[in-house]
Amino acid sequence: MLRHTARPTEAVARFLDLLALSVALPLSFGLYRRTAPLARAGLAEFDRYWLPLLVTVLAWGAAAWAYRVYDSRPHSLRDEFMRIARAMVLVAFAVFAVIFFAQLQWVSRLLTGLYFVTALALICANRVVLRWLASAAGASPGSPRYYAVVGSGDLAAEIIAKLHLHPEWAMRLAGFVLEEGARPADPNCVVLGRVAQLGKILEEHVLDDVVFAVPRERLHAIEDAVKVCEEQGVGVMIALDVLRFGNARMSVGDLNGLPMLALTRTPSDELALAAKRLFDVVTSSIVLLLLSPVLLAVAAAIKLDSPGPIFFRQKRVGLQGRVFGIFKFRSMYVNAEARLDSLRAHNEMSGPVFKMRNDPRITRVGRFIRRTSLDEFPQFWNVLRGEMSVVGPRPPLPSEVRQYKRWQRRRLSVKPGITCLWQISGRNNVDFDRWMELDLEYIDQWSLWNDIQICLKTIPAVLGTRGAR
Repeated sequence: MLRHTARPTEAVARFLDLLALSVALPLSFGLYRRTAPLARAGLAEFDRYWLPLLVTVLAWGAAAWAYRVYDSRPHSLRDEFMRIARAMVLVAFAVFAVIFFAQLQWVSRLLTGLYFVTALALICANRVVLRWLASAAGASPGSPRYYAVVGSGDLAAEIIAKLHLHPEWAMRLAGFVLEEGARPADPNCVVLGRVAQLGKILEEHVLDDVVFAVPRERLHAIEDAVKVCEEQGVGVMIALDVLRFGNARMSVGDLNGLPMLALTRTPSDELALAAKRLFDVVTSSIVLLLLSPVLLAVAAAIKLDSPGPIFFRQKRVGLQGRVFGIFKFRSMYVNAEARLDSLRAHNEMSGPVFKMRNDPRITRVGRFIRRTSLDEFPQFWNVLRGEMSVVGPRPPLPSEVRQYKRWQRRRLSVKPGITCLWQISGRNNVDFDRWMELDLEYIDQWSLWNDIQICLKTIPAVLGTRGAR
């Protein structure tokens, strides 16, 4: 959901800025020595500059506070750059004043100016990287977050206007959900349905967040609707217009001054999700690189074993109902999908999924790569693309999702993964309801350390071919 109180990210930004201020000194010193050879003779030793650096760091802390560089409210990248630049100019003036009045003749003015330019560039680069990581932690890098607004009055219009002013947040309006008896303020707006139909609306539309913009006297009436969102793992934002007094900023979170109460049952720590995305990119890159000879051998075996393509691409459902194409090594004959209906009676799995021992549609090579899970390895490409994660609930078919009970849809509230608790708990030996419970348990207890543990437990589970079919 909209991360309007990014305190973990602020802590990381402060740390990276201090690191940038420190790294800028040796960088600018080395650059100065290369570009100004005539000044080498009068240049003081590098070690003497550590004390001015300490003064600079302390001055930066004061200037950053004065210009609200680490303000918790989200701002555009341009506005953030302007705040950083103003703070850096203030620090530069302060340092040059100290040099002048203290008559520190040994301090090179040109080197000092080069230092501040370098530090400014590094700190601005920090912000670009942090925003990229935050974006990469979403559905996929650069993808929008879809939201619906419950309400149609002035408060709803204000929320939409504020979000529209910040395209960098990538929040896209999907439509309105109206209260009973209410009429849309704009006849041309998209109406998704009524509040009483919210459960069905969430099933039929890709929605990451639902924003409740109802009058204060109607807040008590939205409890059931909030529970529906919570049940399906969709983020909730409630406009707390009742708590807005003057220009005070709320600690619960705000949307450029508009108080908001945010509720979610899914992982929402921006820093932790960014770390998860980094883990996904590094892990998938290493796997695809190191196992490329094995994957080429599997591709050759598939081609020699039966006619048809090497890869099988199928539509699967990802984060909040987004449909994407999953990649797998083909393990079945080319007409496998057409033969599925005739085999339904032999399904050995409860629920909407189909699993069958000795499935006649599976090729000889397919049986081996399924038993060893080699057919799943092309999905690391889906991980690199941002459609999947290394660890997460397995991505279901659209036909399976249509048969989900409402509580089971919450497994779609995080990115699907290649491995999960189900994978290390017996896979096809686990019945469908228990499978769903394991996925929700993973979501509720998520941490990066748990992801690493699941990855480590996946190795013996795959080598032992436990529950594989």
